[in-house]
Amino acid sequence: MATPTTQHGLTAHSHGAAPTAGAVVPQSSRGDRFTSYDVDAFEVPGGREEDWRFTPLKRLNGLHNGTAVAGGTASVDVDESPEVRVERVARDDERIGQGGVPADRVSAQAWSAFTQATVVTFPKETKASRPTLVTVNGPGEGGVAYGHVQLRAEAFAEAVVVVDYRGSGTYADNLEIVALDGSKLTVVVVHDWSDDAVHVGAHLAKVGRDATLKHTVVTIGGSLVRVSPTVTYADKGGDADLAGLYFADADQHLEHRTFVDHAVSNCRSNVVYKGALQGDGAHTVWIGDVLIRAAAEGTNTYELNRNLVLTDGARADSVPNLEIETGEIEGAGHASATGRFDDEQLFYLQARGIPVDQARRLVVRGFFHEVLQKIGVPEVRDRLEAAIEAELQAVGA
Repeated sequence: MATPTTQHGLTAHSHGAAPTAGAVVPQSSRGDRFTSYDVDAFEVPGGREEDWRFTPLKRLNGLHNGTAVAGGTASVDVDESPEVRVERVARDDERIGQGGVPADRVSAQAWSAFTQATVVTFPKETKASRPTLVTVNGPGEGGVAYGHVQLRAEAFAEAVVVVDYRGSGTYADNLEIVALDGSKLTVVVVHDWSDDAVHVGAHLAKVGRDATLKHTVVTIGGSLVRVSPTVTYADKGGDADLAGLYFADADQHLEHRTFVDHAVSNCRSNVVYKGALQGDGAHTVWIGDVLIRAAAEGTNTYELNRNLVLTDGARADSVPNLEIETGEIEGAGHASATGRFDDEQLFYLQARGIPVDQARRLVVRGFFHEVLQKIGVPEVRDRLEAAIEAELQAVGA
């Protein structure tokens, strides 16, 4: 295995010896995860590794093994508020990499393959007058592309940004989110891909001293979408609120892997992801990892995942993991549940004269309400509510 690289003052690292070729070495702690900018530093996944055992590798179109050669272009268009600065930069820009280091082979492949990064900066001590919209269009059916975007809130800035993925093709990227000291950054990421699309994305977020990050992921489109949001803290007082909503149809694979790394004292995190599934072969995966390191005294964290199975033939996998290396914390917990409609709720609504189909819709809307209300952009929230209604009508729910 190649030696991990170092870039922009950040040292890629591995805890422990590298595995031999073909070996499957269990990861004893999330803190032991290997990170590197170099794609060749990662073994090609075979499907037995913990990070890949839920992902149908054959459907990745070669993103995981180096055979997905970029032959298309994904466009990144920014509709920014007047206060915002948008730049197209090369990979040697000193800001690139400040959000975090790739932790899997596809993320490293995207890092190695992108030709130009888009940096969206919210200047210090300013409050954006309106949300900024970043639209990423895929390379087109049969095309392959890689990309890189950084959202950067300078000290005491306050902003809302929507990242909207759409179109066709195979796409892998890294989305860096840098919230510097005292900033308040709200990021809403929408995956509304066409039916053929394959997308593997890593969200690398760094939260500064007394900074607040509100991060919401919505996944409703695509053939296979795998998203890995990671949050780390640069200093005390950081606050991260991670929410997610996903709705899988027949043969869709939607996978979300959150990791909150508490290595700094007196920081907070809260994770809430909710998903619904319908149709044969619909598959969702949620892996929620929270690590509270020994130095992270005063941490307050909680993570929750709920899944609602609407039809037979659908499968939801949910794995919450919480590691605590210090007893001096304010609070920590996690919960996960997967089930069908609550018969008591349906009976209650039907007893008041509501037809069963309408009652089922009301239950699903109520199920998603908590996450939808976290989306502070009315146009986006209304669009997603309409998409959910369309999904429910497709099966007569």
